[in-house]
Amino acid sequence: MTTDQRNGRHPRAVVDQGEAERFVRQFHDESGLDDTALHTRLIAIRRQIAETGTYRHTPEELVFGAKVAWRNSARCIGRLYWQSLRVRDRRHVTNAADVAAECLAHLRTATNAGRIRPVVTVFPQDDAEGPPVLIWNEQLVRYAGYLRFEGGYTGDPSGFGLTELATRLGWEGAGGRFDVLPLIIQTRGNALQVFELPPEDVLEVPLTHPALPWFAELGLRWHAVPAISHMRLRIGGISYSAAPFNGWYMGTEIGVRNLCDTGRYDILPEVGRRLGLDTSSTRTLWRDQALVEVNRAVLHSFDAAGVTIADHHTESARFLRHLAREELAGRSCPADWSWIVPPMSGALTPVFHRYYDESRPRPDFHLDDGARLRARGVPAPPYRRCTGTGPARCDATQARGSGRISP
Repeated sequence: MTTDQRNGRHPRAVVDQGEAERFVRQFHDESGLDDTALHTRLIAIRRQIAETGTYRHTPEELVFGAKVAWRNSARCIGRLYWQSLRVRDRRHVTNAADVAAECLAHLRTATNAGRIRPVVTVFPQDDAEGPPVLIWNEQLVRYAGYLRFEGGYTGDPSGFGLTELATRLGWEGAGGRFDVLPLIIQTRGNALQVFELPPEDVLEVPLTHPALPWFAELGLRWHAVPAISHMRLRIGGISYSAAPFNGWYMGTEIGVRNLCDTGRYDILPEVGRRLGLDTSSTRTLWRDQALVEVNRAVLHSFDAAGVTIADHHTESARFLRHLAREELAGRSCPADWSWIVPPMSGALTPVFHRYYDESRPRPDFHLDDGARLRARGVPAPPYRRCTGTGPARCDATQARGSGRISP
């Protein structure tokens, strides 16, 4: 008899029983359920872990856990509406084509004709053999990046690695600045498969400026739904490695980081020239002036298209409302200052002028090193290397060949 068996645990247990019990107690406490229901549920969970090494959340526990994971997301400023999160339970879906189809359904549900809804889609939980499903993409919608012969990139440089992998698997990008990357999905024991996103399922907003007609000539646009797809959802000791989720954009995410970071689209030099600014020295603050106009364009364009977006001043005030509510409920509100403070005019927002709880309570969404590598197109545990054994061009309803991942 093993030590685990003597202690009433399955020898291949993948769940921390203490974490499972703490979560279930939290669920029953916040849901107002009685002690009898809690006692019955704890007995059932202990039995499942002893017999199988894990347990399965009830639908109600899953919904609660996903919402609280958003509530606990220290890097998210938009948590005021955590209770409105729509939870799509897709734990029965294990086929790659079906996973892709559900990702498209997620986008349609979240897009909601521009009135963006917070949504999470939860695929099967990890077990002793690892994740049954992995989505390699950082977000369900991201743009390709192509290395130019003369140097530099066309498109989004951060998408280069995944673009290269998708190309090796048979995807044919158009070579443009805003080519939507396909989904790259891995299911246990199967090859990597590529699924193109139909244009009708990806709402994009062309960017114009309220006072600068030439801004439209830049040909810029951005997608409406920021659906993170490579973070792990952990609830009560159970990990869901595939659980794409979204809120809505804050304008600076697009207008500062995505479009203006030097490692991304880096459009500030062009905007500065178009504005006629003195770009010969940073002391002229030309970057600051250009940055404001880019962000004006983003907010104006989303508003004109009827697509939900928040400005950083409003969202900062909302976050402090969320913080006050959590404190009133007797809960801590974890926050990472470097992420909560907007990347533009930070000191002008109320979130700048205080300290925050830096703990990392669970349930939560978190990113591991393997997911970071996969989002760059680099095979990582639990899969090691891609042999690229054939073409892979699929849509969301039919999968053909693929590059196989070798153990």
